[in-house]
Amino acid sequence: MNFTELIDLASERLGGAVLVANDDFFAPKENLLKDSAPIFIADKYTDRGKWMDGWESRRRRTPGFDWCIIRLGLPGIVRGIVVDTSFFRGNYPEHCSLEGATFSGVPTEQDLTSDDVQWVPLLPQVQLSGDSQNPFPISYNERITHLRFKIYPDGGVARLRVYGEVVPDWDQLKRAGYIDLAAAENGALVLSCSDMFFGHRHNLIMPGRAANMSDGWETKRRRGPGHDWAIIKLAKPGEIKRIEVDTSHFKGNFPESCLLEACNRADATIETLTDLSTPWSSVLPRTKLQAHTRHFFDQELSDTGVASHLRFSIFPDGGVSRLRVYGTLIE
Repeated sequence: MNFTELIDLASERLGGAVLVANDDFFAPKENLLKDSAPIFIADKYTDRGKWMDGWESRRRRTPGFDWCIIRLGLPGIVRGIVVDTSFFRGNYPEHCSLEGATFSGVPTEQDLTSDDVQWVPLLPQVQLSGDSQNPFPISYNERITHLRFKIYPDGGVARLRVYGEVVPDWDQLKRAGYIDLAAAENGALVLSCSDMFFGHRHNLIMPGRAANMSDGWETKRRRGPGHDWAIIKLAKPGEIKRIEVDTSHFKGNFPESCLLEACNRADATIETLTDLSTPWSSVLPRTKLQAHTRHFFDQELSDTGVASHLRFSIFPDGGVSRLRVYGTLIE
């Protein structure tokens, strides 16, 4: 799987934050992790210079480099990053590098900037192109909570995307009883879907309630036979006890009904899971849905035993804000 298909661990919506930077004279460090795509406004200026939608330091007149420290919204294994220099043409950094560290608790700025921190190299100094998406795979298989992003020698970066696999604190989760096996913050992932024209499939398992219609999974209008679907890899195999299907904000475009099926094939590939010959067991039979409603199901569910993956089908098309799948871990 291309690493950009994974969750953005540093996403602002997931709690990611740029905690400290050595310089953000022209454009604030907080812009770096905005979920929205960067924009350019030709005639917009501030009292410090040209307004830019990114993090931008002043022109360096001494040796060295600029840097910022990022708290990941969801700790995990980083598989790749995209350094987006959109609209930075004559003012982008020539190179960048990335380091990682793992902290417990809530470290202070003093903790993060201490010389005692053992930063692990994740990406060596690499060349950047201006006004471009610069993707870099990363090979490091340990859990990371914080990043140190360096730019050489100075300049501006519009966005930093940090794609990876969520690794939660399982000891803590196991003490919580029922957990959301399909939640992104617990390590679940929407592997594939039939369509996501209006809303990305990952929205289905994001934390919290959807902010609006764009914050859900929504397919285009289906003009032929069939129905839409999404396949979800659960955070860990478990037994499903309760389901929530939330159609909030979808009023004229909610699905007529939905169906949830499960299988226990922890080693299955996307190709296997999308193969029509792969057997699935019905957890929730095809059930009618309502507009702008949180639907809860427990008595309606069939006991299919341990599940590692789900296939969520909507008929014939439409939008769903969130899918919650509460259950118990088997490990």
